[in-house]
Amino acid sequence: MRRVAVASFIGTAIEFYDFYVYGTAAALVLNQAFFPTLDPVNATLASLSTYAVAFVARPLGSVIFGHFGDRVGRKSVLVVSLLLMGLSTALVGLLPGYATLGLWAPVLLVALRFLQGIGLGGEWGGAALLAVEHAPRKRRGLYAAFPQLGPSVGFFAATGVFWALSEGLDDAAFRSWGWRVPFLLSFLLVGVGLFVRLRISETPVFARVMKAQEASRVPTLDVLRRHPRELLLGTGGMIVAYCLFYTATTYCLSYATGPLGVGRSTMLALSMVACLFLAGGTWLAATRSDGAGRRRLVLTGAGLAAVWGLVLFPLLDTRAPVLIALALGGALFCMGVVYGPMGAFLPELFGTKVRYSGASLAYNLGGVLGGAVSPLIATRLQSSFGSASVGWFVTAMALVSLACVAGLPETRERALG
Repeated sequence: MRRVAVASFIGTAIEFYDFYVYGTAAALVLNQAFFPTLDPVNATLASLSTYAVAFVARPLGSVIFGHFGDRVGRKSVLVVSLLLMGLSTALVGLLPGYATLGLWAPVLLVALRFLQGIGLGGEWGGAALLAVEHAPRKRRGLYAAFPQLGPSVGFFAATGVFWALSEGLDDAAFRSWGWRVPFLLSFLLVGVGLFVRLRISETPVFARVMKAQEASRVPTLDVLRRHPRELLLGTGGMIVAYCLFYTATTYCLSYATGPLGVGRSTMLALSMVACLFLAGGTWLAATRSDGAGRRRLVLTGAGLAAVWGLVLFPLLDTRAPVLIALALGGALFCMGVVYGPMGAFLPELFGTKVRYSGASLAYNLGGVLGGAVSPLIATRLQSSFGSASVGWFVTAMALVSLACVAGLPETRERALG
């Protein structure tokens, strides 16, 4: 179990590092590197739109990798998803900008971002199942906490690398070549991830399905036919987690370093502090879910998020570093309370034959609705109605998730066989 926990944690940490590196760059520099002919607001929207492309691709990745994960096995699919995600990320670091390639630069950027999304679409479901299907029934929440910590560590590492470069380089060097370094580091991280993942075994639950020759022929269709309620409500339950994260990180980073005039290095450092709150909320809720129940804790997190949405931007608009850290940290803590139990909750909603496809689809469709559109909507709301309107948007998304999770059953006592 230690090896499984480490493998699921390291894999998700690396893949989310890759994903968040792009988000940080989109907020800070990609608008100027790839869309220099647009005015500042539209350049930011264009940059965030390329960021959103991966969210559209993630459900497709869920279908592709979920199909083979439910038919061939969890382990082999996770290796392929890691390779696809890591190499497409590293290639962004080698991609010339608009000044060199013209319109081909943003076109190729979108293509690589799309491949990133497909890779990550297959990652989370497999990593969560790797932990949950190996774990004893009474400790599934505990072991699922390890892949759920991957985003916290991945985001912390991605932000930390950008912060170090921002501190060590002048603005011209950072915008010329410094921003590429975090992407190129992915070459090294892929090697580490492959070494770890190739040493793990297939999950015993899925091995029994294969032995009995009971694998689903078309898992995605079986999910749509037999589990439409779980898929729909699970998707809705994930919306608030994505909305909180990408509003508090990608959008708030762009907003604070732009209209608010907060220094880039300051905001990156404050984002790293806030990420500790995410890790704390994730671990606390995931481990407590074995006793208190997944559903109850997710409902608690969504309720807290509905309140914090109204607090987030008044604190942010003070420009005071301590209050900015509190604003971001509170939002990410609420996100962690929702996100932590989801590592066990979503897989437990679906049967073994379709678990990879079902859990991945719910997770990534929630990303389209909560993650892809949140920075775009927030940018338009802020420019038209002020920052308070963005907070109300976050609260509305939290209430949607609250209603969806209320319609789901408790799952911690379910057998996975």
